[in-house]
Amino acid sequence: MRRTDPEGHGPVRYGPPLPGDGLPVLPELTAVLAAAARRTDAQPVGGAPALLEAACGYWTRRGLPTVPDQVAAGPGAPALLLALTAALAPDGADVLVPRPCAAWWAPYARILGRPVYHVPTPAESGGVPDPYALLETVRRVRAEGGEPQLLVLSVADDPTATVAAPELLHETVEAATSEGLHLVSDETWRDTLHDPHDTVLLSPAEMRPDRVTVVTDLAGSLLPPGWPAAVARFPATGPGLHLHARVLDILTALGARVAAPVAAAAGYALDEPPPVTERREHAVRLHARVAAAAHTTLVAAGALVRPPQAGRHLYIDLGPLREPLAAQGVGDAQELEDLLTTRLGMPAPGGHRFGDDLGALRVRLATGPLLGTTDDERTECLTSPTPLELPHVHRALTSLTSLLDDLRDEVQRREPPR
Repeated sequence: MRRTDPEGHGPVRYGPPLPGDGLPVLPELTAVLAAAARRTDAQPVGGAPALLEAACGYWTRRGLPTVPDQVAAGPGAPALLLALTAALAPDGADVLVPRPCAAWWAPYARILGRPVYHVPTPAESGGVPDPYALLETVRRVRAEGGEPQLLVLSVADDPTATVAAPELLHETVEAATSEGLHLVSDETWRDTLHDPHDTVLLSPAEMRPDRVTVVTDLAGSLLPPGWPAAVARFPATGPGLHLHARVLDILTALGARVAAPVAAAAGYALDEPPPVTERREHAVRLHARVAAAAHTTLVAAGALVRPPQAGRHLYIDLGPLREPLAAQGVGDAQELEDLLTTRLGMPAPGGHRFGDDLGALRVRLATGPLLGTTDDERTECLTSPTPLELPHVHRALTSLTSLLDDLRDEVQRREPPR
């Protein structure tokens, strides 16, 4: 990653990619992609009819009836969010996001010159702002001459791996719409719930279908991150149709089309045939087990970590270990990122990339790198009834344990005798 130096702390402008699943590509997806690789025609901007129909079926099965005129496809969620921000937040408008939030949300507003304001989330979960903090932020921004028009949120969250309770979501959606905000709901991780029977996930579009646009990056649960494709669902209203047309105009100006082979794979995956759903279920189960094991290790070492409920990552606060970390030259999130990335041999992006305070000692760890370094090792994780007992997984978890145990022991050695 190219280093920039806006504050003397390295590459803080550009966020890390979505956590990949670390698994070999599903053979059926590879076959579909390969069969379409000979196509020389470009996909239409916004997606071909087959892809749009597949997206409609995907959302309809999730309780959001959808027709093709409500859907647009793009080469990844960032392209769609850029177009949505340009359409929903004209010159002089402001964008609201939770703190912390997905690393790629704020940069696209800033590219367009739109001010971004972070709103605190409650202690229980991330992704959805506290409704009272949201109202206070809107009031303050307007008092300073701003005009908030767009709120981006996620019920199943990156980076915190939590799922917002329906009660909180309802209050926040009501607060946002009462202030005239349009909502963009990033639902990339909605199909990766670790315990789908005990975790209730509602889309804001189910609560206020006239005020919510849904964006889903297929890298969350359907496609490899290296095959960029995402879909957006717009409100079935007059303003929603106008927004859809405006987004297509912007995508056209950007030349933001889904590559034909990727579009074929995306349509196949969105139809959710048995090979896709079976792989997704196995992958989610695997990452849930690894995330739970990592969570146990981190909490035992004194870190603060919300129990992961979705996705392939954890969000860790090492503030309780600030003293021994300071002894190793770590005083902020960038320095913590550098230390853990080097010591663990895997990416450990600091919380500053997700809009958190630079001084807070927080990082996001992905579970994919804990599954091994070769396709054979990762495939074995997927098929083993006891993946945590595999040597390569055990080594990865032990490495994490050893690093944190060293820090915890350092704290204990520094405590005065009683």
